[in-house]
Amino acid sequence: MLFSVIGHKVRIANCKLRIVMTANLLNREIFRRSPMGKILNSLSACLLVPVLLALSVIVSSNRTVAQAPVQTPPASTPTNAPQPQPPVPLNAPAELTNIIAQIDAAANQRNINEVLKFYSPNFTHSDGLTRQSMTQALTALWKSYPQLKYQTQLLSWQPQGRATIAETVTKITGTQPQAVGNTLLDATIRSKQRYENGQIVQQEILSEQSQIKTGDKPPTVEVKLPQQVKPGQQYNFDAVVREPLGDDYLLGAAIEEPIRPDNFANPARVDLELLSSGGLFKIGRAPIKPDRYWVSAVLIRGDGMTLVTQRLNVVGKNPPAAQKP
Repeated sequence: MLFSVIGHKVRIANCKLRIVMTANLLNREIFRRSPMGKILNSLSACLLVPVLLALSVIVSSNRTVAQAPVQTPPASTPTNAPQPQPPVPLNAPAELTNIIAQIDAAANQRNINEVLKFYSPNFTHSDGLTRQSMTQALTALWKSYPQLKYQTQLLSWQPQGRATIAETVTKITGTQPQAVGNTLLDATIRSKQRYENGQIVQQEILSEQSQIKTGDKPPTVEVKLPQQVKPGQQYNFDAVVREPLGDDYLLGAAIEEPIRPDNFANPARVDLELLSSGGLFKIGRAPIKPDRYWVSAVLIRGDGMTLVTQRLNVVGKNPPAAQKP
């Protein structure tokens, strides 16, 4: 399950988001003294893009395309109260459900050695991750978010010879104290795993989405992005702020990155622009070869910032080459 969290590519380890703005905008006195200016001064040293790496590791499920807003428990509900258990598919093997429960428990206790017991030495991952890279990513993630909570649901399973193929979805939530309020992390990952002899030997991330919010009033962002497209296909990426802007400034940026193991720990450069509308509206075109990408939106206004990252899979055959006249 944990490898789903790492495929998520969490930049939390470095806690750095390189924010770049035009000198024209930075020199505006009204902006530098605004709450947004103060947030940027703090965020530029402690943000991440995207949060998908460490999340893919612990979830072993694909990221869902649906928006996953961060929610805090009601004040009247103890944070250590037992959580309701997700439904289990009919006739699911007890060994499989026990493994999933034990991985969640080890992750909630941030016990990396216990987590690794459930991953084969020959473990392979659709994003090129290994046991070593998973260990590094999870250690960094848990250092930044010491109170992450994992809950994995078994969606389906089927026997395949001596192995068992399972599909799961994992929910990950947590907070990180910051100078300008807590940073809230909410991620959902869906994945498929192959189990042999009580260990995960293969994992494929099917879908994922993560959301990070920071500041007193981070914007509520609704994202529209297809889960998968064909090579060469055009697609729309919209990230819309649901609250009215009023007199607030709105800064934003869209980021597209190929999912590569060597990208997990390297913060992406983010060139923010002053937006004239209430969100980002981009048109992209998929590459001509099948691949996997993280597509992110960063939106900052008034007293907060929201960062949303979603996986985009490019699948299918390459389009035919154009015929020369």
